[in-house]
Amino acid sequence: MADVRILLIGNGGREHALAWKLSQSARVDSIFAVPGNGGTATLPKVTNVTSVSAQDFPGLVQFAVSNGVNLVVPGPEAPLVDGIEAFFRKAGIPCFGPSKEAARLEGSKTYSKDFMNKYNIPTAAFGNFSDYDEAVRYLDGVDHDVVVKASGLAAGKGVILPRTKEEAKLGLKQLMVEKEFGAAGDEVVIEELLLGDELSVLTFCDGYTFKSLPLAQDHKRIFDGDQGPNTGGMGCYAPTNIATEELVERIDREILGPTISGMRREKQPFRGVLFTGLMITSSGPKVLEYNVRFGDPETQTVLPLLSADTDLAEIMLACAHGYLDNLDLKVENKFSATVVIAAGGYPGSYAKGTPMHVQPPKPGTAVFHAGTTLDGDRLKTSGGRVIAVNSVGDSLKAAVDGAYDALSSNIITFDGMFFRKDIAHRAFRDQTKESMTYAQAGVDIQAGNDFVEKIKTAVASTKRPGADAEIGGFGGELDLSRCGYAAAPILVGAIDGVGTKLMIAQSMRKHDTVGIDLVAMNVNDLIVQGATPLMFLDYYGCSKLDLPSAASFVEGVADGCRQAGCALVGGETAEMPGMYQGEDYDAAGCAVGAVTPSLRLPRKEAMVEGDVLLGLASHGVHSNGFSLVRRVVQSAGLQYESRAPWDESKTVGESLLTPTRIYVKSLLPVLDQVKGLAHITGGGLLENVPRMLPDTLAAEIEFGTWEVPPVFQWLKTNGNVAPAEMCRTFNSGIGMVIAVDAAKANAVTRALETSEKVFRLGRLVQRSQGQAGCSIQKLDSWA
Repeated sequence: MADVRILLIGNGGREHALAWKLSQSARVDSIFAVPGNGGTATLPKVTNVTSVSAQDFPGLVQFAVSNGVNLVVPGPEAPLVDGIEAFFRKAGIPCFGPSKEAARLEGSKTYSKDFMNKYNIPTAAFGNFSDYDEAVRYLDGVDHDVVVKASGLAAGKGVILPRTKEEAKLGLKQLMVEKEFGAAGDEVVIEELLLGDELSVLTFCDGYTFKSLPLAQDHKRIFDGDQGPNTGGMGCYAPTNIATEELVERIDREILGPTISGMRREKQPFRGVLFTGLMITSSGPKVLEYNVRFGDPETQTVLPLLSADTDLAEIMLACAHGYLDNLDLKVENKFSATVVIAAGGYPGSYAKGTPMHVQPPKPGTAVFHAGTTLDGDRLKTSGGRVIAVNSVGDSLKAAVDGAYDALSSNIITFDGMFFRKDIAHRAFRDQTKESMTYAQAGVDIQAGNDFVEKIKTAVASTKRPGADAEIGGFGGELDLSRCGYAAAPILVGAIDGVGTKLMIAQSMRKHDTVGIDLVAMNVNDLIVQGATPLMFLDYYGCSKLDLPSAASFVEGVADGCRQAGCALVGGETAEMPGMYQGEDYDAAGCAVGAVTPSLRLPRKEAMVEGDVLLGLASHGVHSNGFSLVRRVVQSAGLQYESRAPWDESKTVGESLLTPTRIYVKSLLPVLDQVKGLAHITGGGLLENVPRMLPDTLAAEIEFGTWEVPPVFQWLKTNGNVAPAEMCRTFNSGIGMVIAVDAAKANAVTRALETSEKVFRLGRLVQRSQGQAGCSIQKLDSWA
C-alpha cells in the first residue's frame, strides 16, 4: 500500500539514483525533489520543487507539513552538518540522516580523528592543531610522509599531499594563516600518508544495527591512468575483487562495529547512512574519513545491486525508527560499473547551458543525471559532472563493457563531453602482486603540479622588463635586449638535482656518473628552449666532506660539461653536520645558456595539426622515478651488487647508474628546423610533451613505435606497474621528443641519426575540450 511521501533534498547524481530506487517502492506514493535535476524531473512519482530553497530549513518543514511528507532524505552533507534533522524531529517527521552532533563525524575532521583514537578504530597516525606554530613543531618532529587536511567542510578541496616538509609547512600556512578555505582551516589535521588500495563502504544504521552495501572503488583523477587533478569522482565499480569475506568481516569487527557503538556511548547514536573511506594497507584496513551521507558516484553504483524485493524506503524508515534488525538487505550476486560524463574543462571552468540529448538505455543499464536541468522541454548541462551511465552484469567485465557499449551507441551526446575510458582498470591488473605507483613510493606528481599552480601568483609578482616571471616551462628566460642591452640575446637558466638516484650512488660508492646526470638534467632543459649552454655551477651539501667522493662527483660534473660544450665556472660546497647522516650528500646544479629570438623554442604559433613527433632514445632510467625504482628493486629481493636481471653484464647498481643522455650537441645543428622539444624527465611522456604545445593541439603517440629498454620491462613486470604509470613516471625509452613539420621529418631524422637513435612516435592533433595534452595509443598492448 502506497503510504510514504518523501522529501528528497539535493540535485546531484546521488539524488537522482536515490529517487530512481525509491520510486520503485510499492510503499512510496510521491517524492518531492528540492530542487532536483533534469533526471528526477522525468521519474515516475517524482516532482521537482523550486518554490522552497534547500537551505531554508523552516521553509522545508512547512512544505513537508503542507504536503503530508512522512520521510525526509537529505542528500548532501551540508544540511546534515547544519542540523536539518532537528528541524524535522521537532515537527514529528522522520529524517533519514544523523543529528547535528553525530554529523560531526564528517563536519569536523578533528572530531572524527579524536573519536577514532578514543575508540581504537584503526586510522593513520595524526595530530590536531588550531595553532600554526604548534602544527609546524609537530611536522618537524615526525619522520613519515604526511597529509594535511582542513578540519571543516571545504567542498572536498581542503586536502594537501606535500612531498616535503617545506611543502607541508606551506600548505599549513595556506590553510591556517592565509585562510584559503576560510573557517574550514581554523583547525587542521596532520596525518600519516597511508599507502594501499582505497575503497569505500556505505552502511545503513539505526543507532544499534548496521548493514552494509558492497565495497566500492571510486576513480578521482580526471584522466585515464589516474592522471590529472582530483574530481568529485569520474567513475566507480562494485564489488571490488579485493573485498574478500575475511576483509569484510574485519572491517565490520574493527571499524564499523566500534564506530556505531562508540557513537552510542557518546550519547549521539548514528542513524542514516555512514560512508566510510578506507585504505587497505599492508597491516589491514584503516579509516581515511567518514561521510554522513551517501557517496557520489558510489550511490549510483551500489543501489542498482539491491535486489528487486529490497525496499529502500522501508530500509530508510527502519533506520529512522530503530528496527533495522528486523529487515533483510539483499544484494544481487552481480557486478556494477558507473562511468561519469563531464563537461569540457571540468574540474576547471566549464560551460553551462549546453543542449544535450539523452536516449533511453537498454535493460540492465541506467542513466543518472547530475549537472542537468530542464529548460522547458529541452535538457541542458548545468554542472561539471553532467551525467553518468551505470550497467549491471554477471561479471565485472560485463558490467564495464555494458556501460561503455551504451556510450559508444551515443545514447548521450553534448558538445565538449568527455569521460574516462578505463573505469575499473585497477580490478583487471595482475592480482598476484601489489601494483606499485610513484605516489606509493612517496612522490605525488600531481602534488608537484598543484604546487606550481599555487606559487604562480607569487612568482608573477616579481616580473620585470625582459623577464615575464612565469613558471611551468623547462627553464627561465631573461631577454637582455629588453633590459637595456641592445641586440643582446635571451639568457636561459635551468636548475635541477639528481633526486634519489644519489642514494644508489652512495650505496655503490660510485659518484662520477651522477655528476654527469646533474649536468644533463639542466642542459637538456636549456636546449629545449633553443639555448646553447654556456656555463654551469654546482652545489654539493654534506655532513662531513669526503674528499674522494666529492672529487669524483665534481669530475663527473666536468665530464658532463665537456659533453654539453659548456664551462664549469663555479660552485658551492657546504658542510652541515646534522643536516645529513654519515656519508650522505645532496647536489644541485644551475646551467645558463643563450639563444637569439629567431631560434627560441618552442615555436607554438608555427605548430599545426599533422606535425610529426620524433623521439630520441634514452640510455635507460636517466634521473627520474628512482623512488619507485628503489622500491621495486627492494621488493624483488635484489641488492645493488646483484647481477641485473635485465643486463647480466652489469650489477643492478651499475646499470641503474647509467648517466642521463646529453642531447645538446646532436640537437644544436637542427634547431632551426624543429618547432619544439620536450625533455622527458619527471612526469614522463604524458606530462612533458604537452609543455611544448599550444592549448589547441595535443600529442598522439603510438606505443610500439620505439624500443623499450629491458630495464623498463623489468620494472613494469616486477612492480606490476600500470602502463600509464610507467609513461608518467619514467622516460620509458625516449629521452627527448621533437615536434617537426611533416615535410622536414625525414631530413631531421637523417641529420640526427649520425649520433642518435631516432623513432617516429606520432603526430599532433587538434585538441578538444577536456582532452589530455598527450595520449599514447595502444598502450594496453604493453604486456
